[in-house]
Formats: sequence, structure tokens, C-alpha cells
Amino acid sequence: MCTSAIPCAYRPQDAPDPETLTAKELKARRRREYPPAPEPLPRPVVDNHTHLNLRPGLPPVTPAEAMDAAEAVGVTRAVQVAFDLESARFTRDVVETEPRLLGAVAIHPNDAAELGAAGTLHAALEEIARIADHPRIRALGETGMDRFRTGPEGIGWQEESFRAHLEIAERLGKAVQIHDRDAHDDVVRILEDVRPEIPIVFHCFSGGPDLARLCNERGWRMSFSGTVTFANSTELQAALRIARPELILTETDQPYLTPHPYRGQPNATYMTPVTVRFIAETLGMDLAEFCDLSVANTEAVYGQW
Repeated sequence: MCTSAIPCAYRPQDAPDPETLTAKELKARRRREYPPAPEPLPRPVVDNHTHLNLRPGLPPVTPAEAMDAAEAVGVTRAVQVAFDLESARFTRDVVETEPRLLGAVAIHPNDAAELGAAGTLHAALEEIARIADHPRIRALGETGMDRFRTGPEGIGWQEESFRAHLEIAERLGKAVQIHDRDAHDDVVRILEDVRPEIPIVFHCFSGGPDLARLCNERGWRMSFSGTVTFANSTELQAALRIARPELILTETDQPYLTPHPYRGQPNATYMTPVTVRFIAETLGMDLAEFCDLSVANTEAVYGQW
């Protein structure tokens, strides 16, 4: 029987005795060890952005096991998000077999730059469009702009890809999950030019009060991840306080962006309650009331499932 505070599926099978490890080995182990499960929420919520197929250097956990662990703490559904063709195919297949999941598929902006340079971007976008037509794929994502990892030579391909994803989403009537890293001006410029009449979600919202105010005006959703809980995220927390409540979503971005106090450890959908509690406290809202609001906001974007 599993007695650890870490969900059974996430426990390493060959964990050594901590007393036998050096300080350096303990630190390295912590980077591979999942946090304990948080206290269950009083109402169900949704993880709006997770990558169940991403587990670098970690033991395998099936989507069903991942959702069982999440459901045990009140996270009853999730949106599985792709970033390349392989993960898009995984997403299409997993939403057909796991009823607690919906999907989003796209070519990540950094991959778009590489595919564009290789001459294969258009073919990749055609396959994304075919997969996105699946009834349980409810969004194009994650797509957008990234000036952190891609230099000026790749920005043109990123923009072409982003515009293509917006066109596909409008044609199919799907939402869009935006990856926006060090590229607020680019993303806003393109959205203002295209003016898509579909739900727009800033995945892992990373802007400050100014971008939050613009999102409020345009009705763009802001999905907050574990980064909002970090002590140095004062601008992000200020944006959260400004955001219209009906535009707020919550996500993990598993396996990244684990909320405080577990920063640096791998993230998982079952950790959603930590961020949910932080947001409710920051907004001065009753926790159960915020849970209900976050679910209503999610279904306004992706529909029911």
C-alpha cells in the first residue's frame, strides 16, 4: 500500500535512503522528486494547460494515473496541450481514450522557426489543421511568439506560423492558447491586426498590469501558472489583481513552473490546488467560490466535457 504523501504513481520505485546521500545528491534528487499532494479543494477545478507526455528523466506515469492523482485533490479535468507534431498525435490519441481530457494542438513558436528554415513548416501546419478538426481538440495551442530562445532570423517564421494558427482556429471555431515569452508587443500587434473572433488565452500569463488592462478591454483570457506564487512575481501578482475575474484561468504547465514552495521540483496536474488557493487568497475570494468561477471560465473557452 502506498503511504507516501507523494501520489503513488509519482513515487520513484528505487528511491535510495536519504540518509545515505550527500548534500549534492539530495539537491539533485529534489529536482527529480515530485512534491507532496496538496490538500483537496472544496470544489472541482480544471488544469487548463498540461503536458502529460513530457516527463524528461522521470518515471513513466500514464494519463489515467496522472488524472487519478489529480482527481484525488479536486482537479477533475485538464487540457492536454501539444507543441509539435509528435505531441499533437499523442494529444489526439489520448483525448479519445481519457474522458477527463480535452486537447490543444499546435507548432510551438520555437519549433516553427526551425521548421520554417528547413522548409517543412507549411506541411506541419497542414497536419495540425487536420488534427485540430477532431471534436475533442478544442484549441490551437500552444502557438505565439518567443524572443527568448529564437533570434531575429526566426521571428518571421514564428509570425507566419502564429497567423496561420489563428486562421485555422477561426475556420474551425476553436480557441487559441498563446505562448508569449519576451514578446508581448509582437503578440499584441498581431492580435490587433487579425482581430480574431474566438477565445484567446494567454497561457502562463507573464505580463504586468498594462497587458492585463488590455486583456480586460479585449476580453482575452489570462491563464495563471505557478509563477504567480513566486515571491519575486510582484508585477504578475499586480496583473492578477487587475484582471477581470471572468477572464482568469489556472494551469500547471506540467512538468514546469511548479508553485512555491516547491519551485525547482517537477510539476504535475495534481499540484493545481496550490496555485488555485494562492489566486483565491490574492483576490480575497472564498476558495469554493473561486473554484466554481474558474470552472465556469474554463467552460466558456473550451465548452463542456
